[in-house]
Amino acid sequence: MTYLIYSQQQLQLKSIARLKQIYAEIGCTVEVQDKRCKDAWINAILTHQSTQLQKIDEQTKAQAELDQYISDQAQAIAPEELTTVEINFYHHEVYAGQRLIAYITYDPNDFDLQPWVVMVNGEEKFRANTWAICYRFIQWHHKDGTLPVEEAGVQSAGGRGETSPYIPAPSSTGNEIMAVIFTECEKYGLELLDDGVYRNDVKLGEVGCTDGHWWAIRTGGNQERVICDCAMDAVWWLSITETSSTTNKYLQNRPLEQLTSAELEQLFATAV
Repeated sequence: MTYLIYSQQQLQLKSIARLKQIYAEIGCTVEVQDKRCKDAWINAILTHQSTQLQKIDEQTKAQAELDQYISDQAQAIAPEELTTVEINFYHHEVYAGQRLIAYITYDPNDFDLQPWVVMVNGEEKFRANTWAICYRFIQWHHKDGTLPVEEAGVQSAGGRGETSPYIPAPSSTGNEIMAVIFTECEKYGLELLDDGVYRNDVKLGEVGCTDGHWWAIRTGGNQERVICDCAMDAVWWLSITETSSTTNKYLQNRPLEQLTSAELEQLFATAV
């Protein structure tokens, strides 16, 4: 319940009877020295009002401090929302706000079926069989404050500028590589599908680029990778499914130093 705040001028206009009534209404407990004196009642009421206003100010300040403390604690318990940046399929950086806190990379040489690895400051901290489990590990340990701090200014390996101990980041994204292969396939009348390169619904093999090195795998046979100089070289090698005498004659009449690696392999295979 709230009461009016009376000024001294307002109280001066009241009668002693009304002052007694106000004294009771506001719950005043200040002792009145001379109950027959009007000023005594006025002073008691003003003293009570001043004390109440001071208590309200103190409560407001205390509540503000409590609200700030709760806000600070909530921020400490629930840190910034984590976001991920996919550098490539094999490498994902994890950020808290604008700060890099860890990254997830892929290790193809692992034989315990746990190829996904959590890295902090270039050191392995955890590995699992799926990317999602690694991300959950980062979430949990970042929230409870047990995740090591990523040093400022240190680039994550495999990300922007350094080489991962597991999968080096390619110079081109997967989409860019597929676009180059698609363009070269069109030149030879081939079709690029999700699982490889086709001619007239017959799969010829696969073409790809790993760590900046182009390669091709022909369907059938020993299916070994052939390292090529470029995408055009790889697609051309894959398109030669049958050795023709015309092609062989053309290669034989060219200087060896001018032949690409795929052309050399084609020439040597014919000579065997």
